[in-house]
Amino acid sequence: MRERQPCVYILASGHYGTLYVGVTSDLLARLIQHRDGTFAGFTSRYGVMRLVWFDMADTMEAAIATEKRIKKWRRDWKIDLIERGNPRWEDLATGFGLPRL
Repeated sequence: MRERQPCVYILASGHYGTLYVGVTSDLLARLIQHRDGTFAGFTSRYGVMRLVWFDMADTMEAAIATEKRIKKWRRDWKIDLIERGNPRWEDLATGFGLPRL
């Protein structure tokens, strides 16, 4: 993965928990912000820190368009998206060197 690359991601508070859809140009840095609470708001309020799905994009415009599309989806569609690639809802951030939650 490039150091900076547009990315759409989904965080969860736990298995079938609260979901958050976001976009960033630096996934690792954003995950650290979510985990240490410097990214205040919804995710810190509801403990949504587990990376359960992500998709790299070629451009930030494409990533933002995907984020907007996914945010409009019903919850069960988001769950299907997660479970196609991560059926056990494991924390994918460990693949980037972050500790397991």
